[in-house]
Amino acid sequence: MTSSAPRRTVLAAALAAAAGVATPSAQAVDASRGSAAGTTAPATATTPDAPARRSKSLVDYHAWTTTADWTKGRAKGTVLAPGARPGIRLARPAGTSDYKDPHTGKTTTWEYATWTSPVHRLGGPATEVVASWNAHTPPGTWIAVELRGTYTDGGRTPWYVMGRWTSGDGDTDIRRTSVDDQKDGKSSISTDTFAIDTPASGLRLASYELRVTLYRKPGGTLTPTVWRLGAMGSDLPDRFEVPASAPGRTGRELVVPRYSQEIHKGQYPEYDNGGEAWCSPTSSQMIVEYWGRKPTQQQLAWVNPDYADPQVCHAARYTFDYQYEGCGNWPFNAAYAATYRDLQGVVTRLSSLTDVEHLIHAGIPVITSQSFLKTELDGAGYGTAGHLMTVVGFTKNGDIIANDPASPDNAAVRRVYRRRQFENIWLRTKRKNAEGKVVGGSGGVCYLYFPARPSAVQRRALAEVGVR
Repeated sequence: MTSSAPRRTVLAAALAAAAGVATPSAQAVDASRGSAAGTTAPATATTPDAPARRSKSLVDYHAWTTTADWTKGRAKGTVLAPGARPGIRLARPAGTSDYKDPHTGKTTTWEYATWTSPVHRLGGPATEVVASWNAHTPPGTWIAVELRGTYTDGGRTPWYVMGRWTSGDGDTDIRRTSVDDQKDGKSSISTDTFAIDTPASGLRLASYELRVTLYRKPGGTLTPTVWRLGAMGSDLPDRFEVPASAPGRTGRELVVPRYSQEIHKGQYPEYDNGGEAWCSPTSSQMIVEYWGRKPTQQQLAWVNPDYADPQVCHAARYTFDYQYEGCGNWPFNAAYAATYRDLQGVVTRLSSLTDVEHLIHAGIPVITSQSFLKTELDGAGYGTAGHLMTVVGFTKNGDIIANDPASPDNAAVRRVYRRRQFENIWLRTKRKNAEGKVVGGSGGVCYLYFPARPSAVQRRALAEVGVR
């Protein structure tokens, strides 16, 4: 379905392998998606007024966002940027550094400052970690996000680059990029994901710290500002199927704009081969606009005026990862959403559709990552090795209402998918492809975009899924 599929297949396969040594207790509380019925007993029903059950041992999302959070870190040249949305900015350079951009060939000298988080001990040791961040990067500035962890055997990882990111791509900007070929013999980085190389050995990541480096031109006054820095660690069980969740908070549909990626086929092929591969940015743009944000006409001036929905082209351009050569980098999509006024974006994993029900009930749509055969999702009409779509509601009987960008036109984007099928294909970590080969699934990966100042109901729903 997208050109991002091969990369996602590799990541999901690593995830599936990682799950192989899960404990029985983890197996009991985890959930996954799939079309097979009648082989797994339903999970205990969650009533509409009860908080969603969540295993802290399987998924741990943690972030630094508050004034208290930022003051606990180690600052070298950064200072607190106070306000309703506190963050950090570059104040006094800690030094200068030359960076040769591998995508432009240009070497530039930058001054920089750093902020390093306290060590975060994971609620349960992890086989995978995905960092995400929210930042403002004026032209000619950028940030690098790194992760260093401690293994359960006491050893330490190197500082791994989780992304070099800027919101722009002008003449004074670097090209946003993931970094390949990072490994230490125990773990490695695949685009945006830290993964233990041999999970069956029992080795896990016990804790981590994040470091963000802020860059600008020497002597400049502009500075990046970072408002959110966090990561999701997980250790999911190996499963082709997951327990079914019982419908709870159903019968609500959010009014979310509907955009098709398919109407952009052939447009701007330099960004992930054109619209047919734009499921991730198309989904992101739908939710950005749900929250009332949109690119300005000036920002869209570069798009061919003959193209419908130019904002989708814009989202593809500004989520594009120049190393991955695709628009499906998970943290880059979350960071793109957060470039809009007073929006936040995170990458995490959820444990069941009960989690999604609570978010929808609070008015928060959920972008989900899944892969499936054509026969595994009735009504889709296609199979995919990796695809993003947006859950916008639930029918009264609990089936999924999704804005699926892999639709022939905008009018066809709204789909209703069977609850059990959707839940399994989204949450499972292993599946069989069309050739019968065992490959991986996303294990419940999702993007959550929400206001910088969420309502009380939204805060509670986010807290229920481990996000604050």
